[in-house]
Amino acid sequence: MKQGINGRMSVRASDGLANVRYEIRGKLARRALDLERMGYDIVSLNIGNPYAFGFRTPETMRLAMIENLRHSEGYVHQKGIFPAREAVVMQQQERGVKGVTAEEVFIGNGVSELIDLTLRALLNPGDEVLVPSPDYPLWTAAVNLNTGRAVHYPCHPARGFVPDPDEIEARITRRTRAIVIVNPNNPTGAVYPRETLTAIARIAEKHRLVVLSDEIYDQIVYDDAEFVPMATLVQGTLCCTMSGLSKVYRACGYRVGWAVFSGDVENAAEYLSGLELLSSLRLCSNVAGQWAVQTALGGYQSIRELTRPGGRLYESRQTILDSVARSKYLKLARPMGALYSFVEVREDVLPDFDDQVFALELLENKHVLVAPGVSFNVPYKNCFRITNLPESEVLATVFGRIDELLSARAAAAPTLHVVGAAGKL
Repeated sequence: MKQGINGRMSVRASDGLANVRYEIRGKLARRALDLERMGYDIVSLNIGNPYAFGFRTPETMRLAMIENLRHSEGYVHQKGIFPAREAVVMQQQERGVKGVTAEEVFIGNGVSELIDLTLRALLNPGDEVLVPSPDYPLWTAAVNLNTGRAVHYPCHPARGFVPDPDEIEARITRRTRAIVIVNPNNPTGAVYPRETLTAIARIAEKHRLVVLSDEIYDQIVYDDAEFVPMATLVQGTLCCTMSGLSKVYRACGYRVGWAVFSGDVENAAEYLSGLELLSSLRLCSNVAGQWAVQTALGGYQSIRELTRPGGRLYESRQTILDSVARSKYLKLARPMGALYSFVEVREDVLPDFDDQVFALELLENKHVLVAPGVSFNVPYKNCFRITNLPESEVLATVFGRIDELLSARAAAAPTLHVVGAAGKL
C-alpha cells in the first residue's frame, strides 16, 4: 500500500491487472458519458450493442422467457437447463459436428464468462495461448488474468485480416496450450476461408493444442461469404465452440452463451471436470434467459433478413464501404461478417496519425465515439473500429464528420517544399 489522501494508506489494485486492458469501455467511453451529462448528443459506435440502435430480440424468445418465469426462480444444473443444452446439440449436429451430447455443453453468463472459465480451467502460470491480432481484447485480458501469456499471431490488413497458418505455427513453443480463432471476426469483419481454417485445424492437431473457436457472429455474414464451423474440421484434438444469444438474436442483456466441446473429448476428461467444478462454484448462469435458447435456435432465423441486400445490417455496411471509397484519407478491407469495420487511415496521406489522439478529438469536437485500433492489440496506430448497427443515414453523417476532422488535420500538417535541382529546402 502507499500513502493516499489525508495521509491514509490507499488501496491498490492487484498486480494481476497490470497487463489487462479493455479500452472499448475505457477512458474514451467515460468521457463520452461526461459529455452526455453535459447535454451533448454522442453517436456511440464503440460497442456492438444492438438494443442501443433500436434492434429488438425476437418476440418468440421474450414469450418463452415469460412463460417459464415460474421455473426460473431457483438454481439449476451448473451446466445449464437441459432444453437449452439439447437445442445447442441439435444445432451442432445440423452443422455436421459429430459426437456431441448435452454433457459436452456448458451454458454461461454470455461468452465472456465462458472465455474466463475455459482459460482458468486450462492454464498454468506461464502457459501460452495464441491469440489473433487484432483481437477481441477480452481474449488477451482473460489469458493474462488466468496467469497465461497471450502470444499474438498477425492478421494483416493486406490479407483482408485473414491469418497465415505458417505465421501461426512459427509462434508455437513447448508452452503453447491453445489457439483462439474468432470467426466471423471482431473487430475486422473477416470471414475465414475453409482452406485457412483446415490448415489451422491440422496445426492444432499436430501440436495437440486446444482450439478455442469464438463463433458468436456465426450467422452474420454478407454477400457470398461462407461460415465454416471449426468443430467440423477438428477431430484429433479438443475443440471448444463458443456462441450465444447476444448478437445473432440481438439479446445482449440476456447474458446467455454456450461452450460446446467436440473432437478428442475422451482425452480431456480431467480438464472438463475442472471446468464443471468452476461452473459449480458460480452455481449456475442466468436461468430466465436460458429458456429462450430452444426457441431461438429452433425458430425462424430473422437475422437473414437483416444481412441480405435491402436488410438493415447489409445496407449500413454498404454505407460504410461507400463512405470509405469516397474518402481520400481512408481505406478498408471489405468486412464479410460480424457487426464491425476496422477502418485504416492512409499513412501516405497522414503519416503521423495517432488513433488515440484522433479518437479523442473526434469525440470532443464531432461528438462521435469510436474505438482506437490499438485497443485490439495491434502494433500499428492508424486504425479505428466502428459498428455498422446504426441506420445508414447516421453512418453517412458520421463519416462526413470524420472526413471534416481528417481534412483539418491534413491542412494543419507541416509540408516540405523542394526548391531547385539540388534539393535544398
